Amino acid sequence: MSLTMIILMLLTGWLAVAAAMLWGVLRIARRHHHPVQPAPVAQPRKTVSAH
Repeated sequence: MSLTMIILMLLTGWLAVAAAMLWGVLRIARRHHHPVQPAPVAQPRKTVSAH
């Protein structure tokens, strides 16, 4: 096997492992993500002042 083929296969294998690890991390992160509901904005109370 030529040196070029060995390097190409090594690079392809490394990319496949990196892609699999990234896919796994993203899958777990998406599964454990809880959507955060925005907190209700407190409306300032309008007080009627009699002057």
